[in-house]
Amino acid sequence: MQTTTSTDDQPNVGVLMYVAARSLEARAYDAVVAAGATDVTPTQARLMAQVDPDGTRTVTLAARARITKQSAGFLVDQLEGSGYVERVPDPADGRAKRVRLTARGRAVGDAADAVVAEALGEWEQHLGASRMRELEATMRMLRQVTDPWA
Repeated sequence: MQTTTSTDDQPNVGVLMYVAARSLEARAYDAVVAAGATDVTPTQARLMAQVDPDGTRTVTLAARARITKQSAGFLVDQLEGSGYVERVPDPADGRAKRVRLTARGRAVGDAADAVVAEALGEWEQHLGASRMRELEATMRMLRQVTDPWA
């Protein structure tokens, strides 16, 4: 089974998609650190990126990150202790809690989002506006069959 190359000894599309996503993730994490969040690990940043604007249950964060509920809870505890997230009552279920970004967490997220937007602008300059629109449309179509939260 060939997982890293296509028939012409070039990386296959799966590897290419992974490389592009990793590049965006690395730039976003660097922006988090540059924004002053030097105490946030890449794993914590990845989890923070999954928090919805109105908050997200820890079990949902765990599923999105493909980690155990216990691991997600541990990461949330760390982020809460550092002031990046808070636990708030879930309006849909009084027994449950949602994890929500604090102002500090949103500021860090905004810094990461700005760098990702900058990177996508660079990609558009490299590819051209038409190909970038095609790439976005293709990725949206793929999301329909790859993202259970779409």
